[in-house]
Amino acid sequence: MIALSRPFSKIFPSIFFRSFHSNLGPIAVTRRHRYSNFISAIPVEVSWILPFFAILNKSIGSYQSLATEASPDEEVVPDEFLNEILSDIERSPKFSSEKLCTTYIDKLLKAGNPSAAARFMQSLHDKHIFLSPNAYNLLLVAASEANAIDFLSQIFKDLLVSNRPLSSTSYFNVAKVFTKTDDSVLLKFVREVSELTFPRNATILNRIIHAFAECRQIEKSLIIFDHMKSLKCKPDLITYNTVLGFLGRAGRLDEMLHEFSSMKVANIAPDIISYNTLLNSLQKVGRLDLCLVFFREMGQNGLKPDLRTYQALIEGFGQSGNLEEALRLFSEMKRGQICPSIYIYRSLINYSKKMGKVELAMSLLEEMNACLPDLIGPKDFKQKNR
Repeated sequence: MIALSRPFSKIFPSIFFRSFHSNLGPIAVTRRHRYSNFISAIPVEVSWILPFFAILNKSIGSYQSLATEASPDEEVVPDEFLNEILSDIERSPKFSSEKLCTTYIDKLLKAGNPSAAARFMQSLHDKHIFLSPNAYNLLLVAASEANAIDFLSQIFKDLLVSNRPLSSTSYFNVAKVFTKTDDSVLLKFVREVSELTFPRNATILNRIIHAFAECRQIEKSLIIFDHMKSLKCKPDLITYNTVLGFLGRAGRLDEMLHEFSSMKVANIAPDIISYNTLLNSLQKVGRLDLCLVFFREMGQNGLKPDLRTYQALIEGFGQSGNLEEALRLFSEMKRGQICPSIYIYRSLINYSKKMGKVELAMSLLEEMNACLPDLIGPKDFKQKNR
């Protein structure tokens, strides 16, 4: 166990970060109405590196201001104390030093001294001593809880440049802190992140978009998505699939179909995930005519339907009372050697009973029980979603 240089319990009183709130901007006000009635327009016939310090120079001011301007209620951490910590870390092996850094930052934050944590982090940077992902996550959580946007932005960008792995929690903390900010502040952050990650792929911005959507900030997600189109780091297939997914789940189908069309204009070919997202969303609102249009389009583009494709179609036709078409698709799926799921069998059995076809329901039940060990079940879906 690593011993601390001095006890923390007597050093710091409680304090919170200064909040950086601003009003929500007007950028996203009219976006949703641009694509109304889009459905009706579709015809149904068819390792850390040294240059890191140069990158930080532009934005290091936020660190320095936080590190030097303590709150009136906050006791200033003596420089000699931080120097003592740094000496301990420099003498420790790499693994121990990372653990020691995390321990100190945790103590400083719990003691209510974010400015001391910022000064400590700046001192580590100056000595080319780097934080562990756990330490960064501690700082992100603290900044998120206090809505300290400038501090959180800098921590997140440092973490990106470090090439350390980012957990989903890191992205959610970012999304939470930007919930009530002006859109211009968010777009500035997005531009800076884009510059740091270019010319790599759009993975980081894709995960940020997903995190905002998961935090029920769909408008913010769309603002980032729209802004990406003007950046060097352009939306890719995963970006569009992410946007199609949360628009479909939100029932915003006109916008979903508009973005599906725009991805093809951008020369990004939809994949099986894109089409399955459309089919699943459209069947839920009974637009089986459009489902068939996109199902045929899949085949024309050389994409083979999978289990999720057939499940969406069978569910849609079954719920609409078209049991004959649902059974035809079920037979087609089996001929294509696609193993049915237990959910499809249960749905067909239920639809058969509702239509008064008891013998058919019993036949499907016997068939399901006979091949039960081979059927796709809940565990298989969980593994695929990971």
